Amino acid sequence: MKKELKGQIIESISAQLKQYPNFYITDIAGLNAGQTNRLRRECFKEGVLLNVVKNTLFAHVLKGVENEEMKSLLDTLVGNTAIMYTNAPAAPAKLIQKLQREGFAKPVVKGAYVQECVFIGEDKLAQLAAIKTREELIGDIIGLLQSPVRNVVSALENAAEGKAEDEKIGSAKATDAAPAETPAGETPAAE
Repeated sequence: MKKELKGQIIESISAQLKQYPNFYITDIAGLNAGQTNRLRRECFKEGVLLNVVKNTLFAHVLKGVENEEMKSLLDTLVGNTAIMYTNAPAAPAKLIQKLQREGFAKPVVKGAYVQECVFIGEDKLAQLAAIKTREELIGDIIGLLQSPVRNVVSALENAAEGKAEDEKIGSAKATDAAPAETPAGETPAAE
C-alpha cells in the first residue's frame, strides 16, 4: 500500500473517531457474503457505521490520540478487525446479541470505547447492551423524581375522597336519627 493511501486512510479513521463518540472493535472473519450483507444492512438500520480496517493503521490512529484509556485498546488489534462506529452507545451490542440469537457466530466484540470508558472482551457484551443513552438516563431520573410527587397527590386525592365519603355517611346518619316532625297543631302521642 502506498504511503499516500495509508495517510488518507489514517485521516479517515481519525475523522470517524471525532465524529462518533463510541466505537466497537469486532471480529467478523468467517462470515460469508450473505451474512456480511445482512450485517451491513442491520448496521445501516441501527445507525452504525461498519468499516473493516488494517490493525496497523488503526493502531497508528490510537497511538496518536491523547486519551490514554483509548490506547489500552491496542492489545485488541489482533487478527481481523472491523470497527463499528456509533452515536448510540448500546446499538452495536444489541445488534450483535440479536445476530447471535439468530445463529451468527460473528461478530465478536474484542473491545469497545463507549461513553469514555474502555471495555475489553466478549464477556462485556451484556454490559455494553445495557448501557443507556443520556436521554434515557434523564427520562429515568425524571420518572424517579415524579414518582414521590405522584404518590403524594394520589394520597391527597384518596384522603379527600375518603373525607367526602365520611361526610356523606355522617349526613345520612344525622337525617335518619332526627325525630319525625309532627304536623302543626297536633301534639305528639304518648308512648
